[in-house]
Amino acid sequence: MDCIMEFQLILSRASLLTGRLPVRNGFYTTNAHARNAYTPQEIVGGISKDEILLPQVLKKKGYVNKIIGKWHLGHRTHHLPLEHGFDEWLGAPNCHFGPYNNSDRPNIPVYNNSQMVGRYYEEFEIDKKTGESNLTQIYLKEGLDFIFHQAKARRPFFLYWAADATHAPVYASKRFLGKSQRGRYGDAVMELDDSVGQILNSLRDLGIDKDTFVFFTSDNGAALMSGPKQSGSNGPFLCGKETTFEGGMREPAIAWWPGHIPAGTVSQQLGSVMDLFSTSLSLAGLNVPEDRAIDGLDLSPVLLNNTHVNRPIFYYRGNEMMAVRLGPYKAHYWTWSNSWEEFNQGIDFCPGQEVAGVTTHTQQEHTMQPIIFHLGRDPGEKYPISVLTKEYQDALSRITPVVVKHKNGLVPGLPQLNMCDLAVMNWAPPGCEKLGKCLKAPKSQPWKCDWPH
Repeated sequence: MDCIMEFQLILSRASLLTGRLPVRNGFYTTNAHARNAYTPQEIVGGISKDEILLPQVLKKKGYVNKIIGKWHLGHRTHHLPLEHGFDEWLGAPNCHFGPYNNSDRPNIPVYNNSQMVGRYYEEFEIDKKTGESNLTQIYLKEGLDFIFHQAKARRPFFLYWAADATHAPVYASKRFLGKSQRGRYGDAVMELDDSVGQILNSLRDLGIDKDTFVFFTSDNGAALMSGPKQSGSNGPFLCGKETTFEGGMREPAIAWWPGHIPAGTVSQQLGSVMDLFSTSLSLAGLNVPEDRAIDGLDLSPVLLNNTHVNRPIFYYRGNEMMAVRLGPYKAHYWTWSNSWEEFNQGIDFCPGQEVAGVTTHTQQEHTMQPIIFHLGRDPGEKYPISVLTKEYQDALSRITPVVVKHKNGLVPGLPQLNMCDLAVMNWAPPGCEKLGKCLKAPKSQPWKCDWPH
């Protein structure tokens, strides 16, 4: 009972929860042009207090909101989930990188609500050699328990289940290790698939499946630079995570709502995770905030009635609009995979997929004459449409006014990802005293973060 859609991911966690482009919600950097920036534990910033997140609006209708898994919108206390509308949380503020020696860099804490209950590689084990970890099972049990208690109390709820087992270093529990034909990455996907199945079965068993909207997607394309053992495949699409080519941005998307969304439907609707903000509020009978620009659209008519909305998608990398898609056409105004320096060190965002003049290792501007692809005929972005053709001129004539309107109306938010400082890392999170896990922080010496790609 599902609807399969085509989705584009735009620095997705902040955009999903605010319905806004990163350049609006502040989740970008101006330290250098067109740089991917995120929230490692030395980052000073995080989600701005001025942003309105989905759970904050859902509270107006009495929703109980829980996040399970990775937050990644800032790890300092005022950036954490319970400060931004969530009522409960089990998970971590950062990726599960490590292990660290807790001297130069602390291991990442795991929180239960507002208190840490341990750290990755310590109380929450991840065996990087074997790939074994029980984290997905912990997150699954927490999700099932939450759903059960809300259903029994007849409370409306929002569960943001953000497991991260497929992020390098990839892990799976013992029952799934070695079971897939795709190595450790496949094992992790198999476990996530099983977990989602258990969540859907729980909704059925509790008799709330017809009252629960479920949406499944990913937060970016496969991280091809992690190598074949630690990443997936983007099929025919160009490049992977960290790029604004289709392999980095296009995602599977499955919507599930028995009795409401026709089973087996395949929609050609172009969507973005930002649409989940507006769509979720619409389904809950709520309006989006009216005091700010919201980039996400309400796609409930698409999901419920299989209609179609013609809309553009803007592909940003940091502070730069790299490309725009309108219908089947995608116009690149800038191209860049990653630097020659990184590439020569073996960091390859597009392994085996070099396209001359497209997957460039220097930032190339094409604003006067964008590179345009027809993604229906050429989903791999390998064959640019000739600028001499009528098709190119027609496509450009439709795309140009859309870009002009967007840029004229864009008011960038204050960048939150510019400053770093070793002193703000997870040395002494709330709750560390009870566990005897507090660590001494170094002296504060802030610097402008270096974002290499």
